[in-house]
Amino acid sequence: MDPTAASRARTVPIELYHQPGVRVTSEMFHVAGRCFPISELSDLRTARGPQHPMTVRVVVSTGVALGVIGVALGYSGQLYRLSARTYFLLGLAAFVPMVLAALGRWLRPPAYELWGRYRGSMVLLFSTDQERQFGQVRRALVRAREVSRSATMGEPAAGAVIWRPGQR
Repeated sequence: MDPTAASRARTVPIELYHQPGVRVTSEMFHVAGRCFPISELSDLRTARGPQHPMTVRVVVSTGVALGVIGVALGYSGQLYRLSARTYFLLGLAAFVPMVLAALGRWLRPPAYELWGRYRGSMVLLFSTDQERQFGQVRRALVRAREVSRSATMGEPAAGAVIWRPGQR
């Protein structure tokens, strides 16, 4: 193979992932109309986004309402007149915020986020609430960085011994 054909073959980007709105090639990461050159991305990190705002509001408002009821009963002096059944129901109501938080986390889980250093600053590269898609994009981006790194190192020398797993 002549050298020009070999250099042209190396410049064709390899597509590693392509779904609507997200495309990862060996040279670029395209997401939501933004493009990031793979060679300029470093320090990739994964994180979970914040809790859904509605879940937080429901838990806080329920906790505040229960607190107000408790304070009102305490200041009115009616706590000693309540029956055992009422005390049981008040104790049970104290667990309502925890149940709502668990339910909200189950129904609306926090988003999976992929962060990376781009031109000197940490940038949110990708965010989704679908764990499978997140894993596929993250793996494709890691592979793209590996392909990019191996392309910049060049081809191994003709006499070089390349170690492969299982080889002695």
